[in-house]
Amino acid sequence: MEFSRSHDRAQVIKTVSVLVVVALLSLRGAESRRARIQQGGSLEYKAISCRSHSASLTDFGGVADGKTSNTKAFQAAIDKLSQYASDGGAQLYIPAGKWLTGSFSLTSHFTLYLHKDAVLLASQDMNEYPALKPLPSYGRGRDAAAGRYTSLIFGTNLTDVVVTGDNGTIDGQGAFWWQNFHRGKLKYTRPYLIELMFSDQVQISNLTLLNSPSWNVHPVYSSNILVQGITIIAPVKSPNTDGINPDSCTNVRIEDCYIVSGDDCIAVKSGWDEYGIAFGWPTKQLIIRRLTCISPYSAAIALGSEMSGGIQDVRAEDIVAIQTESAVRIKTAIGRGAYVKDIYVKRMSLHTMKWVFLMSGNYKAHPDNKYDPNALPVIQGINYRDVVAENVTVAGRMEGISGDPFTGICMSNVTIGMASKAKKMSWRCSDVAGITSGVTPPPCDLLADQGPKKVTTCDFPEDTLPIDMVEFKQCSYRMSYV
Repeated sequence: MEFSRSHDRAQVIKTVSVLVVVALLSLRGAESRRARIQQGGSLEYKAISCRSHSASLTDFGGVADGKTSNTKAFQAAIDKLSQYASDGGAQLYIPAGKWLTGSFSLTSHFTLYLHKDAVLLASQDMNEYPALKPLPSYGRGRDAAAGRYTSLIFGTNLTDVVVTGDNGTIDGQGAFWWQNFHRGKLKYTRPYLIELMFSDQVQISNLTLLNSPSWNVHPVYSSNILVQGITIIAPVKSPNTDGINPDSCTNVRIEDCYIVSGDDCIAVKSGWDEYGIAFGWPTKQLIIRRLTCISPYSAAIALGSEMSGGIQDVRAEDIVAIQTESAVRIKTAIGRGAYVKDIYVKRMSLHTMKWVFLMSGNYKAHPDNKYDPNALPVIQGINYRDVVAENVTVAGRMEGISGDPFTGICMSNVTIGMASKAKKMSWRCSDVAGITSGVTPPPCDLLADQGPKKVTTCDFPEDTLPIDMVEFKQCSYRMSYV
């Protein structure tokens, strides 16, 4: 249902509050989406693929005491189960308990399934995270110029991979890594919780991710990705704990996720300056829906700043953000090149924001001094509609690049309630161009309202992307060891 301009603000606040309480209580555990282990040892869940073979981590010597390293047990199990890739695939079941582990790599036609009381505890032994070279589209690590520690759950060149559970938990025990980061003691970039590279047909669903050392979920150079029913929680002052970062990916669907983080809840990326331009893999055909975000120092959805392979056709709807710095933020700079275009956002409910609309062409972090100062990004076709916000400090800060303005901006049916201590200037605009319709408070002259005789509804595509055609199967197993 579309928000009308007369939508009662108090009701919006009440609705938003209820959504937060429900999310906190349920931890995305809606029974309609959650898997179950029923009496009699039957394991049931929905996935893009079911498997013909199944084993438990305990079959490979796993110990659930929270102290014994299970890194070798995980890798031995996955190596053994990989032999079934051409025979219907295999599932590795993680029973209840605390399973300490370092990094391990997945295989194709494979499912990793966590019991609701299973907790993967990320090891704090750096030796359990082998070093990798920097990503080719970045040219260096983000924390350090050298490479990066392998992510906790990792995979590359895979097909048909499922990481799911009955809302089981992956705890990154990130405080150890955050302290070393702040002290400048890291030789390599911190590990992520889940990273899959050069992969196709990926499902990550029904899990709780806690205290990641850095980013939580990072699909990169991959396609046909489903991220669904994920709860992500980290301290709001933890460094770079982005929620979900699709990076140079095509055909991605992110839905029904609840994220509290110290950085952007969702950050859309595609490479950094000259390295991203040379690699040339865009992120495109991305769907984000039913996201609840809390991030006081960052955005609900960020586009960039590493966007040098291009970002195109992003569709976000039904976004709830509370105590979040900005709603949808575009971050770019001279030297990035490429483009952010054909961005569509509708139905946002926002409460307590520094900015609602935020665009910046002055995000100057560069991998090195070799970037091309003539590589100017193209920002165009940015559409927002049906937005209700309350307790906002600045409605919009829209700053393009001199000589390279951001164009084709559209806003319609937007009602922003300003905070009692809001800035006197509701909008700050430079080097941008676009149109608005039914926006309160009135926008800046560069985004002039079309008036009642030229009511505009900003675009939102009606066609169906391929990722929305993917259907889940009902998977069921008899578990002799449950």
